[in-house]
Amino acid sequence: MSKLDEIIEGWRNNLFPPLEKKEIIKTISEERMKICNECPFISTKHSSIRPDVHCTKCGCTLAAKTKSLNSACPEKKWEAVTE
Repeated sequence: MSKLDEIIEGWRNNLFPPLEKKEIIKTISEERMKICNECPFISTKHSSIRPDVHCTKCGCTLAAKTKSLNSACPEKKWEAVTE
């Protein structure tokens, strides 16, 4: 899967999650966000002009990145979930 596909998957799952995966996406996203909230690369620990909460390492908006099941943390703090 390309990085563009991962971005599209993350935003789709954030806005219109497939009904059959809605609960697993929610659970995985919550687990990932707990990890991200403790990470030194989360934008809330830095001054940023971007209004979204994002990873300063990869630049991704975390509301979408954490919901892309095929994405992994660039710091290897969480891995992709393969089916």
